[in-house]
Order: sequence, then C-alpha cells, then structure tokens
Amino acid sequence: MAGWKSGLATRQALAAAFLAATVLGGCSNFDPKAPGALDNYSASDIYTRGEYELQHGKAKDAAFYFSEIERLYPYSSWAERGLIMEAFAYHKAADYDNTRAAAQRYLDNYPTGKDAAYAQYLLALSYYDQIDEVGRDQALTRDALKAFTKLIETYPDSEYARAATLKFDLAMDHLAAKEMEVGRYYLKRSIYGAAAARFRIVVEQFPTTSQTPEALYRLVEAYMALGLTDEAQTAGAILGHNFQSTSWYDDAYALLTGHGLQARSLGNNWLSAIYRQTVRGAWL
Repeated sequence: MAGWKSGLATRQALAAAFLAATVLGGCSNFDPKAPGALDNYSASDIYTRGEYELQHGKAKDAAFYFSEIERLYPYSSWAERGLIMEAFAYHKAADYDNTRAAAQRYLDNYPTGKDAAYAQYLLALSYYDQIDEVGRDQALTRDALKAFTKLIETYPDSEYARAATLKFDLAMDHLAAKEMEVGRYYLKRSIYGAAAARFRIVVEQFPTTSQTPEALYRLVEAYMALGLTDEAQTAGAILGHNFQSTSWYDDAYALLTGHGLQARSLGNNWLSAIYRQTVRGAWL
C-alpha cells in the first residue's frame, strides 16, 4: 500500500512537472483543448495556468482553464474558486453572455459562498457594460437595474453594494435620458401632448436623476404650447424650489413671466400633487 501511495505521489509530481513544461511553458505540441488533454492534471495546476493566461492578457484562454476545473473537479473547493474566476475572465474578455452564465452557475451552486456578492456584481456588470448610446433599446439597462437591485438588497453589507448603488444611479439616468430624447423629438415637431407624456415619466419615475431639471422646463414649454397654464406654472414652481440655481429655472422663469405668468402651484393636477408632496411635505 505504501509503495502504491509513493507511486501515485510520483505520478502526480511528474504530471505537474509536465504541465509546467508544456502548458505553462507554452509547448507548441500540446493542445489543452484536445479531448482528455487536462484529465491527468490537478485542479491546482489548471488553476495556475488560468492565472498565467490572465496575467498575459489572454482572458478567454484563462476562462477555458477555469472552466475545466469545474468540469474535472466539480465537487472540490477548487471548483468554486475556478467558477468565479471563469466568470471574471469572461467579463475581462467582454464575453458577456458567458459571464452571465458562469456567474449564475456560481450563485446557483454556492448561494452562500464567499464570492456570491461578487458573482452577482459580475452578473449586473455584464448588462451594465453593454449600455452604450442613448438611442439603443434600453432592455439591457433595465436588466442591469434589476441585477444591481438584487445585489444591494441581498448583499447590503458587501464591498460591492456601494459600487452597485453608484452604477444603479447612472443606469437610472440613462433611462431618463432616453425618455428626454424622445420627448425632445416630439417637442421639436410640435407634438406637445406626446412630449409632455415623456417628460412626465422623467419627473415621476426618475426624479433624482440629472435629467429632472430639464424635464420640468420642457413641461413648462409643452404645457404653455397646449394652453395648460396651471400645469406650466406648477412645473415652474417645482423647478424653482428644487433647482433654482440652474439655467433651466432661469429659462422657465423668463418664459412664464414673458406671458404674464408666475412660477407657482395652481389647480389640481399631477404636478400640483408633486408640489404638495415635495415642497410642502403634504403626502395626503
């Protein structure tokens, strides 16, 4: 028995040495993706190779090695480490579909694992990092918001919760910017009702974004054009209370006073309800 164990240890040492000489050494005759090529190597050796690939800027190759640990050693502690590194490597390679797949497997297999918060963060980032220009469909933005929300709610004390909150705010601003783009499109074409509907979405659904001051000013413009002076003046009042130092308020004030109107809450409309809530603190 002792001789067998000694022989096994020797074979393992030789396997590790061969991996260093071939895989780590970059031997041109060794194809790690050939069937069974890595079957005789330890999880530690394969993990080392994955790290090596990452250090040399080959993220997709790194992801392959980390995935092999998951395949060859599914019940080992190395499988958990390899899986989160697989997700990280795929994200590094901008392979967002595989990032999500690996991160979700980690969350499914290790919901209380030490890297669960990071897996959720990578999952959210895989959506967030695909958000580009405002003109694109915003489904990815909404998916990012959902994933960040889950991270913040599930792992509020994790080091990733703060970063998630910041990115959540930026994603919200992105959605608001999309509504503003559409609203301005309608406004330029004198389709005032449709324009006002878009600006209303920003004020009601994205009130803390950087788009809100302009949205309120555009509501003044749209409602003035529609002859809805109570709504226009109320939008100006909210703008003056919350964003008086902005140029948007200056423009709204000039527009209203130019027509003999004031920035004050009038009537019983959706904006006057917001005015009562945000300015007077009357929620009923």
